[in-house]
Amino acid sequence: MKRVRLAQVFDFSKRILLACATLIVAPLAVQAEDSLVKPLTPIAENREPVIQHSEQAAQASEKLSALEKKFKKKPNILVFLMDDVGWGDPGCYGGGHTSGAPTPNIDRLAKEGLRLTSCYAQPSCSPTRATIMTGRLPMRHGILRPPMYGEKGGLEGEVTLAQVLSKAGYATQAVGKWHMGENKESQPQNVGFDDFYGFLGVSDIYTEWRDPYFYPEIVNSPERTRLVMKADFNKFMVRSQKGGEIENIEEITIPVASTLDEKWADYSIDFLKRQAKSDKPFFLYHCTRGCHFDNYPNEKFKGKSPARHPFKDVLVEIDDVLGRLVKTLEETGQLDNTLIFVTSDNGPEMETWPDCGYTPFRGAKGNTWEGGMRVPGIAFWRGVIRPGRTSDGLFDLSDIFTTSCTLAGVPGEVPKDRYIDGIDQTSFLLANDGDSNRKFEYYWLMKTLSAVRVGEFKYLRAATSTTADDVVNMGGFSGVAESYSYGKFFNLYLDPKETHSYLIRKLVYNEVLQSALKKHAETFKKYPPKLAVSVE
Repeated sequence: MKRVRLAQVFDFSKRILLACATLIVAPLAVQAEDSLVKPLTPIAENREPVIQHSEQAAQASEKLSALEKKFKKKPNILVFLMDDVGWGDPGCYGGGHTSGAPTPNIDRLAKEGLRLTSCYAQPSCSPTRATIMTGRLPMRHGILRPPMYGEKGGLEGEVTLAQVLSKAGYATQAVGKWHMGENKESQPQNVGFDDFYGFLGVSDIYTEWRDPYFYPEIVNSPERTRLVMKADFNKFMVRSQKGGEIENIEEITIPVASTLDEKWADYSIDFLKRQAKSDKPFFLYHCTRGCHFDNYPNEKFKGKSPARHPFKDVLVEIDDVLGRLVKTLEETGQLDNTLIFVTSDNGPEMETWPDCGYTPFRGAKGNTWEGGMRVPGIAFWRGVIRPGRTSDGLFDLSDIFTTSCTLAGVPGEVPKDRYIDGIDQTSFLLANDGDSNRKFEYYWLMKTLSAVRVGEFKYLRAATSTTADDVVNMGGFSGVAESYSYGKFFNLYLDPKETHSYLIRKLVYNEVLQSALKKHAETFKKYPPKLAVSVE
């Protein structure tokens, strides 16, 4: 028998001890509940029914009560909304260093908070933004597609999260991209925000026609340049205060566009510092310009990503912005009383490849395949949300509305005169091993009810084809809308790219899915759809 050296024995023993320590310290994996078989509980006629978790709700309530006693005010809420960042872009979702754009700040929040793997936006940015603001799907709030070049939005007549929180005593601040309409009734200062600093439209309308690479026929023609300048849309970064008028601050040229995320970061940081001295909780809605095309990195970040590519440089930049906001909260003593939710407004914009993000799923921005709607979703709250959690429970960005109402202590302020699609997910986020309260995720392709998901199963009855021969870069806005005679049925665990429909082998689930679609469609009988920004 060979003699074993003492050093080898020590090394082996050390490894055993470390393994044992890991087993003791690391939280045990919790088996996720089967949402498919969980019963639904009605909340109200105008509310989406929920899966109730009474013990988890009690645990979340206890945490909130203890926090209010400690801080003497309701919790702060920070929504950090990125633009066109795909599910696979941040490091904690498989991107980061792997794809040439490290995201250490996003990754840190995911590691120390809750990482959602089935978080859903709408297929494009404006519908998502209005859904966050109202807790309602696009067919209800009316913004079915992005308003372009001065078009009005649809927030008039809506009850927004900013209005509810303002009424509850919150300071409400919006910073960055708005893009829910340029008409006065849809502007941020008229829908609940105390202050707004950003721009009103879509990112590319300020710069695309100024760029000689994309629009040489305009840049090289003074007459065409004047034609665009006469177009009726706001071309400035603006500021407004509640009930006031929009004030033009600075015309957005290409050089100015490269400075916007840095200026907006400074503005939000100043707001956070002021709030540290206030007895009012705050709602900060911080929306980045990056990574929407066309990406013009700030000089401090230009060429600084390992990929040395504009999209990747800007992703590194907005990750840095998030880090600065979190650092400010920590330095001012507000971090332990602030829920931070990090997400994106839709999947990557593939038509602008390679100036775009990445998703491992089928489809992209503009369609209802997973790649168009499934986005990063990270909830972080130090000392409240148990670190290291990952959940595939369903979370829709409409849930931010109802969850925030509960956090603010005003769940009764959720409107009763219109249908609310958002579900209160407070217990999901705050309970140590919380389960989602949402059973179904509904997919809308503008006016078309496209699909429904429950558990790992997705039933698709209409979608946009992802093949076309008349576009330079295929993406979610390309192709043709198709209606499937018998529908398609996918198991997203076995087939996340939605390439193998096996409806004929899974007919036993047909009643559950068809019934869900039918009940959802019936809600529009008493609460008719609103079509403010649509395609006729």
